[in-house]
Amino acid sequence: MADVNVLNVLLYGEPVGTLTRLQGDRTLFAFNDGYIEDPNRPTLGLRFRDQYGELITDFRTYQTKVMPFFSNLLPEGKMRKYLADRAGVKAEREFFLLWALGRDLPGAISVAPADGAQWPDHDDDDDRHGDDDGKPEPLRFSLAGVQLKFSAVGDRHGGLTIPASGAGGSWIVKLPSSEHHGVPENEYSMMTMAAMMGMNVPPIKLVDVADIKNLPDGIERFGDKAFVIERFDRLPDGGLVHIEDFAQVFDVYAEDKYEKASLRVIANVIANECGESDVEEFIRRAIFNALIGNGDMHLKNWSLIYPDRVGAALAPAYDFVSTIPYIPGDTMALNFSRTRDFTKLNEDELKHFAAKAALPEKRVLDICRDTVAAFHEVWAAEKAHLPLSEKVIEAIEKHLKTLPIGR
Repeated sequence: MADVNVLNVLLYGEPVGTLTRLQGDRTLFAFNDGYIEDPNRPTLGLRFRDQYGELITDFRTYQTKVMPFFSNLLPEGKMRKYLADRAGVKAEREFFLLWALGRDLPGAISVAPADGAQWPDHDDDDDRHGDDDGKPEPLRFSLAGVQLKFSAVGDRHGGLTIPASGAGGSWIVKLPSSEHHGVPENEYSMMTMAAMMGMNVPPIKLVDVADIKNLPDGIERFGDKAFVIERFDRLPDGGLVHIEDFAQVFDVYAEDKYEKASLRVIANVIANECGESDVEEFIRRAIFNALIGNGDMHLKNWSLIYPDRVGAALAPAYDFVSTIPYIPGDTMALNFSRTRDFTKLNEDELKHFAAKAALPEKRVLDICRDTVAAFHEVWAAEKAHLPLSEKVIEAIEKHLKTLPIGR
């Protein structure tokens, strides 16, 4: 079939399956026989396991997009448009975006053309799929998400450089927002507080944008500071650690990241797949984000990590931002159990959460009380010393007065 293209899907650098583009711009994923038959195979994702723990091997085709698991490896919004423009492809044509960005995807997945595959000539559209030698242009940083952010390499002096090759880098640089002032300072402050409260937070920095070397041309600067966080899917020696977000777990596209599950359903998955300490950490993070008024803890902002390549654990924290200073009256991104309304997060809602997630009610309530107490202690001591504007401080304090668990 002349119009068939094949991409190898690699996990830790080893082929595990293929993504095939069929006529009509449809794509199909299939596992390799070697992966299927390997009793010690590394986990690609919970989405590929049935209710009995067996590997799912039969998949349907997808039109224009790739299946949700792989679609969620790609960036969203402005970042997707920026990278698609550089690649010369339409942003919605995910097979070609994966081809172009596949060297540095989240986790331990990479994508590469199968042997002998060529960039096709298309008469049915006006897409351009690479430069004149038939290869995609080098592209910078493809981690999923909406905000403009790039992979960076650190040096021994603490500086950061965006790699020109488009691959590699053990730090994520998140640039200032074009819509809201002080988001990097906000995120740095919230993540710092979470770390002070004992949550699992990767190393973070707040740096001057001017000190970041090799930022791409054409990137607008909307503020002086950038938030930087160490990638927890990379080892110091450059090795890969596999991760998957909960949009991948629940097999939904990024546009449904606010709709298809609740925090109690996530908690139930963590209880079944991870250790007890991970469940407790998840509850602490959920309560913390309610206290700061973070209305953006959607499915892609919770992830699992595979330290031993097989068993899942709750990944370190990321994307903790107080959204209520920018969106007054904001609600939770997902139902806690029955409600997204911060003002209805009371003891009854916590009991419902515990019952539906099959967790001990007393333990859930105790974790909540301990987290609230620790938050108020850290907030009182640190709010004046963190790089927060008065607007953010006032918004959080006003929010706390409306939150049943926050008093």
